[in-house]
Amino acid sequence: MPEVTTEKKPISTFRIAVMGFLSLALAMGIGRFVFTPLLPLMQADGLISVSEGGLIAGPHFLGYWLGAVLAARLPFAPKAVLQISLVVIALSTLAMGLTENFSSWIVLRFLAGLLSAFTLVMISGYYVNTLAEAGETSKQGWVFAGVGGGIAFSGIGTLAIMIIGLDSKISWQIFGIAALVLGIFLILFMGPEIPRKRVRRSVRAGKPTPLNWRNIIAYGATGLGYIIPATYLPVMAKEIINDPLVFGWSWPIFGAAACLSTLIAARLQGRFSNLSIWRVCQIIMAAGLCLPVLFPTITAILLAGICVGGTFMIITMMGIKEAHRTAPPVDALRHIAAMTSAFAAGQMLGPFVASAVLGSTGDFSYVLLGTGALLIFTVAGLKEKGSKKE
Repeated sequence: MPEVTTEKKPISTFRIAVMGFLSLALAMGIGRFVFTPLLPLMQADGLISVSEGGLIAGPHFLGYWLGAVLAARLPFAPKAVLQISLVVIALSTLAMGLTENFSSWIVLRFLAGLLSAFTLVMISGYYVNTLAEAGETSKQGWVFAGVGGGIAFSGIGTLAIMIIGLDSKISWQIFGIAALVLGIFLILFMGPEIPRKRVRRSVRAGKPTPLNWRNIIAYGATGLGYIIPATYLPVMAKEIINDPLVFGWSWPIFGAAACLSTLIAARLQGRFSNLSIWRVCQIIMAAGLCLPVLFPTITAILLAGICVGGTFMIITMMGIKEAHRTAPPVDALRHIAAMTSAFAAGQMLGPFVASAVLGSTGDFSYVLLGTGALLIFTVAGLKEKGSKKE
């Protein structure tokens, strides 16, 4: 089994891949995205409307944006940040099922967003880089597959909950307890691949390297592009067929596509550049957004889930790898944080725009088509830059 040495201790790259997968499954698949499949259940319980769901999603994405902005500047040890983030994400998920207070929900979802951004930046900055240094770039796909794996888990779990007939409060509690158990496991097996002391920028490192703003803007557009279906896909499916055994599969399919796509993309990296893969995926995402507008059927919605779910994590992976490729190691975390901030800004804007348009027109079509056009426009601006390494 390949090993890499960090802090003079051998590290199993297999363990790194598994830890990265499970960390992102917890933070992103459950902490960030379990709200999506549970939204129809909360509606059915009379706890929330679709527009109110957007009002809760907005602060969550604000928290994610703020977390992305602050992640590279935190005056704390990376390991402590990651450990605390995993536990608080789990507790905030559990607490969603212990109250019906709308203001409390906003605070809890804000916290989940903030700390999930910390988790993504830490995993991207240290776990992914450790695999690269070990020459095991193919295993990076397994790390990013954790997001889709967590989404698929939350989707299938919610589908089972709907079949059994449990309410949304119990559902939040189940996912919270599962996340807490997983978080404790991850803390116990977290190794020296992530520093126990605060990493300070070396004086010898020189000035910060210029950010690639064309890529950052395109990356932000994909945040807006994927968030509409990522927030409302089960709701859109339910509007066509009000049967949980049918519309309930939209989110697991979205997650499965996100999980498998990163593994496939990892195999393509030997033949194509990061930006080549990114461009194709962003065009496919745009097509997926337009499908439900052109063909308002459950099949089109499921295909849209595959198109969007199967591309947004590849774009995330390619964007982060491009940051590692072009920035020196001491400055890579700042580039990753900048891209994650742009992505978060796009997805923060999405629910507010969708809620406003849905409230005035009662139709998702305008938002889907407009976002699809934005994706096509920004993908043309992606720019290749020189690199410090391949």
